[in-house]
Amino acid sequence: MKFAFIIDPIQRLDPGHDTSVALMEAAQALGHEVWVTQAAQLGVADGKAFAPLEQVHLTPVQLSEGRWLAANAWFTLGDRALMPLEAMDAVFMRTDPPVTVPYLYATYILDYIDPAKTLVVNAPAGIRAANEKMYALQFADAIPETIVSQDKQVIRQFVERKGVAVLKPLGGKAGEGILILEAGDRNINSLIEISTYQGQVPVMVQTYLPEAKDGDKRIILLNGEPIGAVNRIPTGNEFRGNMAVGGRVAQTTITDREHKICTQLAPTLQRDGLIFVGIDIIGGYLTEVNVTSPTGIREIDRLDGVQLGQQVIEWVIHNRYESHEAVSMAG
Repeated sequence: MKFAFIIDPIQRLDPGHDTSVALMEAAQALGHEVWVTQAAQLGVADGKAFAPLEQVHLTPVQLSEGRWLAANAWFTLGDRALMPLEAMDAVFMRTDPPVTVPYLYATYILDYIDPAKTLVVNAPAGIRAANEKMYALQFADAIPETIVSQDKQVIRQFVERKGVAVLKPLGGKAGEGILILEAGDRNINSLIEISTYQGQVPVMVQTYLPEAKDGDKRIILLNGEPIGAVNRIPTGNEFRGNMAVGGRVAQTTITDREHKICTQLAPTLQRDGLIFVGIDIIGGYLTEVNVTSPTGIREIDRLDGVQLGQQVIEWVIHNRYESHEAVSMAG
C-alpha cells in the first residue's frame, strides 16, 4: 500500500517526539511505501486533488536508556513527482495547527480525493467541523462549566462567580495563550482585552480545575476507541502541562470515568470521520478534542512498551481492504 503524509517540512520534525514520524515508521516497517508533501503544495486539476510527493525512507529511532535516539540522517527523500492523491491508499493530514485560512483551503482541496479509492485521516469535513476547543461543548456533562464569549463583562462575571478560571484562545495550540484569570486581579481587564482583540474575537473560559497540577491526560482514540494514554504534568512555575511548554510526561491508566467519556464521544467522532484523535482530560473532565495533528504516541510507546503507530496503520490497512471489497462487490 501507499501512504501519503501531509506534514510540516520534514527536516523540522523531531523524530523522537513527533507522532507523524512514528506513523510513517510503522507504515514502512509493515512493508508499505511512505510519501510526504506539504499543505501549501496541494492543488486541484481535472477535478482531482494533486500534490508533489516525495517517497521517504526512514531510519527508525531506537530506545536507549529511556529515550528515543535518532540517527543524524534519519530520513532520505526520493525524486519529487506530481500525482493525484487518490493514487495513494491513505492520506494522513498531519499539518500542525493553528487552523488558518490556508489550512482550511487545504481541507477543501482534500475534498477532491475520491473516498472510494483513498482514505483521508482525518476527514477534511471533520477537521473543519471540529475546532479543538469548541467541539467538546456538545458533550456538556463531560466538560467543566464553560462559556465562550468576547464580551469583557460576561467574562468578568464568570470569573467573579468562580473565583478563578482558565481562558483559552479558540485557535490556540500547544497551550499557547492560555491564561489563569483570578477575581480581583487588577490586570484582568487588560488580559481579556488582549485575548479577545478588544472584544472582536471570542475566547473560551472554563472553571479552573485544581487537579491540573496533577496532570493533563492525553488519551489517543482510534475510530473512537481509546488505545493509549499519557499524563503531562506541569513543571516549575508553569501551570500548563503541555509537552510543548516543558510538561513532564508520566505513565498513566484510563479510568472508568474516562472510558465512559470515550464511549460518549465515539459515535460523533465516527460520524465526522475523525479516526485518529487525541482528547485531553483533567480531573475527569474533557477539556479539548485534538483532531489536526494529535501527538503522544512516542511517549506512550516509550512508557508502556507498545507500538501504537503500528496499531493505527494496521487499522487503516484493514479498513481499506474492507472498503475495496465492498466497492468491488457493488460493481
